Amino acid sequence: MIIPFFKTFEEMTREDYAILGLKSGLEIHQQLLTKKKLFCRCPAGRYNLEFDAEILRHMRPTLSELGEYDGTALMEFKTKKDIIYQINHQTVCTYEMDDTPPFEINDDALDIALETAMLLNTKLVSEIHIARKQYLDGSIPTGFQRTTIVGIDGWIPYKGRKIGITQIGLEEDSCREVSDIGHTRTYRADRLGMPLIETVTDPDMKTPWEVAEVANILRYLVRSTGKVRTGIGAARQDVNVSIRGGTRIEIKGVDRIKIIPRLIYNEAMRQFSLLQIKEELLRRGITTKSFTYSSEEVTKFCGRVSWDPIRRALKRGEKVFAVKLDGFSGLLSHPTQSGKVFSKEISDRVRVIACLTRLPNMLTSESTEESIEGYIWSKIRNAVNATSRDAIILVWGDERDTQTAIKEIAIRAKEATIGIPSETRQALIDGTNGFERILPGPERMYPDTDLPPLEIKAEHIDELQKNVPRPLWEREHLYSDWGVPDHLITEIASTPRALIFEELVEMDLIKPLHAARLLYESTKHHKRKGLNVERLTKKFWIQFFKQIQNNPNLLEDQRSLLKSYLNSNQALDKFLDLYFKERWQKEEIPKRLKEAQASIPSKLQRKEQKFRYLMGQIMDGCRGIVSGSYVQGLVHDAVNKRGQHV
Repeated sequence: MIIPFFKTFEEMTREDYAILGLKSGLEIHQQLLTKKKLFCRCPAGRYNLEFDAEILRHMRPTLSELGEYDGTALMEFKTKKDIIYQINHQTVCTYEMDDTPPFEINDDALDIALETAMLLNTKLVSEIHIARKQYLDGSIPTGFQRTTIVGIDGWIPYKGRKIGITQIGLEEDSCREVSDIGHTRTYRADRLGMPLIETVTDPDMKTPWEVAEVANILRYLVRSTGKVRTGIGAARQDVNVSIRGGTRIEIKGVDRIKIIPRLIYNEAMRQFSLLQIKEELLRRGITTKSFTYSSEEVTKFCGRVSWDPIRRALKRGEKVFAVKLDGFSGLLSHPTQSGKVFSKEISDRVRVIACLTRLPNMLTSESTEESIEGYIWSKIRNAVNATSRDAIILVWGDERDTQTAIKEIAIRAKEATIGIPSETRQALIDGTNGFERILPGPERMYPDTDLPPLEIKAEHIDELQKNVPRPLWEREHLYSDWGVPDHLITEIASTPRALIFEELVEMDLIKPLHAARLLYESTKHHKRKGLNVERLTKKFWIQFFKQIQNNPNLLEDQRSLLKSYLNSNQALDKFLDLYFKERWQKEEIPKRLKEAQASIPSKLQRKEQKFRYLMGQIMDGCRGIVSGSYVQGLVHDAVNKRGQHV
């Protein structure tokens, strides 16, 4: 008997995941900040909302070098999709459409990939070999992606141990999916061919939280180079998950690191549940060899169905079929993920492969929600000779799609006897996942004969080494020693401005604490206000910090001073000349204080109210010229009537 098995996400502990034997790794794809694409000279990073033409293509699998077909390619071929590409002439050329050979690899992209590989402590390859990786989902019009490996066997430090880096590769990005409905999938080709790196870790993470933390380290690490793109879609994570007795499942398209822990929790639950279902099937005597099913058209019994999905299907002229799974009673409703049951595994296959994308696309005899009438169920059960041991799935659609659906229902049910099928699954926003495709095998990779091997010379590596920034973890230790606030350490260390920060601190122009707050907190504040912070260059900060050395009181007015500067079109020296002229000098303050005392509103009767009023009046005129503590002393004496010198 299957038993309840999982704590809630919040209740799970490290010990719980250790009992499960959880292992997880990452594949992180990061776009590179280059002007051109990887194998052509089209501009990179330019996205289009409009397109000049549409191209229709159909994909078919090809044999590997060993004369074998990749399982994923065969699965995609079953879908019989019309693939439509929306193209804009400014971002796509004949290379992307596979009408001309590739150009030589983008040197800038290759150099960035090699520098990043050094940051990850990998062993660099001595020669670049381009391979083709099949993609029959249509995301690449050629049907394959050009890819290469630049480094292997690296590591990053993490909480006193090392996380292994299996490899780092350089490859071209795919199209952006616009829609996928029925047998038509539409892509926009502007992103196609942009260079990106793929960083693959070993399965060294043992809890969901470790995976998210390592993902952040890798994200910050590449961002620290200043040579990668940022923003929505610029970085995408794939998460590999397995538990003891399970198999590696790849969850693709994770665009937010914060949902990784819940994704892994749900996948661990799913694998545990599928293993339980396997054991229950074995207990019932159902194995891969003994598995049986049957199907029957039952459209004639559904004429008076009031359940809306089937009623509408009949109006469209579709047919209804019943699939009987012998001995599967009670298993279709077994929980697999948060809010999902085993029948959803089957429904996903039907949606993806049979292209029955209108949901719900099937109905089971174990549904707990509103369903078809009981007497109709009785007729259907009799028609397929079902017993109390059997489960029934109803599926509807046109003749071709329903026949494909029946086969996929049987395939997925039969796979339950082996436990966990090898799949690539799609990350969903609620932290669960859904079927995407069969997990690709080695058959999808083969050498590219259009591009020759490229030697990576030692002297070129030596030159690139000079551009590699200090590793993130070294920066974090250094900044901590410098007294940078904890909340700013990683934020500074993970940006290219860290190089400016370090140089300014080492020039001894300003204390690290002040430099950190000015370069990051103040800059971020002004950027949020819509000001052009690009004017705050390295040259600007050197000039500004030299002014602060001469007049430390400028720090007290730095936010409004920077705001005024960014709203002006003046050079810093001219701006500061005017700034100082507009401020009261120290000798003027007593006179200004007397004037302010005479203007205190009558409603301000308490001393603390008068104090705040006078401080505001005086500091507005002299902030950045004299210290706040000096003004505070004068105002305190004036309020308490001890200011003979005032």
